[in-house]
Amino acid sequence: MAPSAGRPPTRRRLLRGWTALLTGVLLLLGGLTAASPAQAASLTQVTGFGSNPGSLNMYSYVPDNLPANAPLVLALHGCTQSANDYYSHSGWPKYADLYGFALVFPEQPSLTNPIENCFDWGTPSNDGRGKGEALSIYQMIQYAESNYHVDPSRIYITGLSAGAGMTADLLADYPDVFAAGSIDSGPAAQCSTTGITNTNCTSGTTSKTVQQWGDLIRGSDSGYAGPWPRVAIWQGSSDTTVNPAELTYNMDGWTNVWGIGQTPSSTQTLTGGTTENIYNDGSGNPAVETYSVSGMTHGLAVNPGSATDQCGTTGTYYLNTICSSYYTAQFFGLAQGGGGGGTGGLAAPTGVTVTGTTGSSASLSWNAVSGAAGYDVYRNGTLVTSSPVTATSYTDSGLSGGTTYSYTVAAVDSSGTVGTRSTAVSATTTGGAAQCFTDNNYNQVAAGRAHQTLGETYANGSNQDMGLYNLYVTHTLKETSAGYYVIADGTC
Repeated sequence: MAPSAGRPPTRRRLLRGWTALLTGVLLLLGGLTAASPAQAASLTQVTGFGSNPGSLNMYSYVPDNLPANAPLVLALHGCTQSANDYYSHSGWPKYADLYGFALVFPEQPSLTNPIENCFDWGTPSNDGRGKGEALSIYQMIQYAESNYHVDPSRIYITGLSAGAGMTADLLADYPDVFAAGSIDSGPAAQCSTTGITNTNCTSGTTSKTVQQWGDLIRGSDSGYAGPWPRVAIWQGSSDTTVNPAELTYNMDGWTNVWGIGQTPSSTQTLTGGTTENIYNDGSGNPAVETYSVSGMTHGLAVNPGSATDQCGTTGTYYLNTICSSYYTAQFFGLAQGGGGGGTGGLAAPTGVTVTGTTGSSASLSWNAVSGAAGYDVYRNGTLVTSSPVTATSYTDSGLSGGTTYSYTVAAVDSSGTVGTRSTAVSATTTGGAAQCFTDNNYNQVAAGRAHQTLGETYANGSNQDMGLYNLYVTHTLKETSAGYYVIADGTC
């Protein structure tokens, strides 16, 4: 059963957990039919995952020895494609094996749509919360939670073209379900109410303000006020099927619901002629990222090869430019191994030191780790290096003035396996006045302003008790000196 759209957001994750538990009990005691979880690392069809009102197929790829509480990624194919196409070409299975997460590939098998095998991102009866195809995909998530024992707080979604349109809609329909998503060559969320042949939503001719794009997202789950999923948006600059303006429209809507501006916090150039723009939230963490691939037409960016940042195979709508799945996995945080550190055998770097700061940058250095081919650097728990750096130093730029950031470093071996992360160090950029940060306790800890012990949250520096470590208890913290926070509810 789909959760009610009117249910208070603070209860949704608890109810989802009870739903998943009840589903498992019914399967055991009531004799309901459902496929067993895949035992071998291969693409496997799953049946009996729910009432399936959208008449979709479900396929899973579950790496061998997947640990409990692993992340889950849903990957949605484009028109004229299948789950097997996306599995075979996108490169996602490589990273499921490398980083340890489960994959679900929803499939639209119908030939009745105007275009063959298209997810219906443009019809409210299919792309609304608790309805049609959207509900079928949510039921796949419930099945994975019950049978693969994935972490409900680390559910991610990505899709190409029509799959990207459905991804954008699902992020808006179920913002309480997804931690992050990636929209690859697709229209803006909830652009169409008249079906997928509404060319205004793919030609870039739909004229809306930033606020209106944000309102479409907010209206998908009325009454929900956050936290919002983080969103990556990929687009080829020469795409004639989905106009590159859709990248801007998607960025406008998601930055608007996050309450941040439309000017990038930082910009960098990646391989394949790709320009990455990063839009940070108020705590300096990436909330929205865009990737514009110069000269790429319509499709998913892949880059065949054996290097860690290479993936996929070329084919129709799979274009050799850059491995988007690798960079999306980094944006999702999947390379972190899921528990605050890598899973490899390399030791944590020692001697991590802040060597200098400016109003917009922080420089770090650390001691070399034997066997390391490079190093990943994390700011406030989020990977900030687009690929492992080979030096034992790094300068992080595009930061906000007068802001404290927490950094950790992990060694990466030649196979791309990430080792244990270092002890965190704090860097405060110069300039700016004392800042206040209002957020839930979970995010305060993730941002490096607080820490948790035995389920209780404490402000860094002052060690004031903030209550339970969860998404529902919210406080305002004021940084009175570098790395020293006090509770300042109602006073900032």
